[in-house]
Amino acid sequence: MLTLRAGQVTSPQLEAAVPKVPSPESKERSKVGNETAAPTHAQEDDMKKRQNVLERTLWTFIMIGGFITLLLLGHAYMILLVMLCQTLVYREVTALFSLKSAESKDANKPDLKGKDPWSKTLNWYFFAVTNYFLYGESIIYYFKHVVFADAQLLPFATNHRMISFMLYIIGFMGFVMSLKRGYLKQQFGLFCWVHMSLLIIVFSSHFIVNNILEGLIWFWVPASLVICNDCFAYIWGKLFGRTPLIALSPKKTVEGFVGAFWSTLIFGVIWGTLFMRWDYMICPVHDLGANAFASISCKPNPVFVWRTIELWRPIASALSTMIGKSITTVSYAPYQLHLLTLSGFASLVAPFGGFFASGFKRAFNIKDFGHSIPGHGGMTDRMDCQFLMGVFTYVYYTSLIRQSHVTVGSILQTIVSGLDVSQQLELIADLTRYLEKQGITVPR
Repeated sequence: MLTLRAGQVTSPQLEAAVPKVPSPESKERSKVGNETAAPTHAQEDDMKKRQNVLERTLWTFIMIGGFITLLLLGHAYMILLVMLCQTLVYREVTALFSLKSAESKDANKPDLKGKDPWSKTLNWYFFAVTNYFLYGESIIYYFKHVVFADAQLLPFATNHRMISFMLYIIGFMGFVMSLKRGYLKQQFGLFCWVHMSLLIIVFSSHFIVNNILEGLIWFWVPASLVICNDCFAYIWGKLFGRTPLIALSPKKTVEGFVGAFWSTLIFGVIWGTLFMRWDYMICPVHDLGANAFASISCKPNPVFVWRTIELWRPIASALSTMIGKSITTVSYAPYQLHLLTLSGFASLVAPFGGFFASGFKRAFNIKDFGHSIPGHGGMTDRMDCQFLMGVFTYVYYTSLIRQSHVTVGSILQTIVSGLDVSQQLELIADLTRYLEKQGITVPR
């Protein structure tokens, strides 16, 4: 007969039958283990956030350094930068549209993207043709004295618009020939998508390039105002933000928006006044090979010329008392008043370009437009406000500031396009006689 002693187990069956009750020590160890595991995930998230901030900050300084370097190298490099940015933005935006069947949601039905020539080839063809037309217009307008004086460039200048139109027609015919039954709705949707992208992106970039050619200050200062406003909106929002501004961007606050407005006004006047003293920044382009280290001079636009106004006597007395010396006049430049307008637009209107982009991303359920810039997302995420600011600057400048006057290039364009050879020779003979009567020797 077998006997069982207390605490003795004689068979595996009895051991399995008896439930194991965890001891208080094991419970405590399990609790401590869970508590130590939880901070590990939090630490990983915190580490990722720090790495993202570090990467974002590093690439911010890289972009600022590269931007300033290209600015010093000259107008041509700034134009290339704008063309690069517009190309990346166009690629990111057009990539959002996938060409799938509009008639069926069958997963087995093939995706036409990559097979249909429109999905890749024709949209880039239209991009190239649009750039050819717009930049050709700028070259002809700003470099008439070169284009119309060169026999090889003359056919390009006189027939530029017809050439551009015929190139567009070729693309249009190619699109019609690429239509496929079962995908018509999507193909026509992509056609509209690409043309709207060309209108918003390429045409805006064209105006920004014209700002560069009118004088770097009309590109550099407005772009700086947008960046400044974005930074101040973040700072004021972090410090005092409580009231949401718009549902499309939950992180934007009314306090940040208002604080950035006043901060940008002050920054804009100081920043613009600093650069308006530099001929390299205010002179329209005449030589694309010029840079910041070359000797550049021009007759400045009247908005950059300092003026003096007399103060109202009570104000003059009050200021004299406050400062301790007599003040009866104040010097200013009209450009400073224009800076207030530009700063106001950069603060109150340009941010809506960012809100538009935020709504765009929500519509496609994406966080960023791409990964062109590490830590910043896509190029579109950085250029959304700049396009709107660039177009406004061009319209504002050409409407209220730019001077219309006769140039050698405009006269040469009229002579070449409006007079035949015999009339041109007659004009040369008459002009020669006129100069000789003025005592000026004309080289033969």
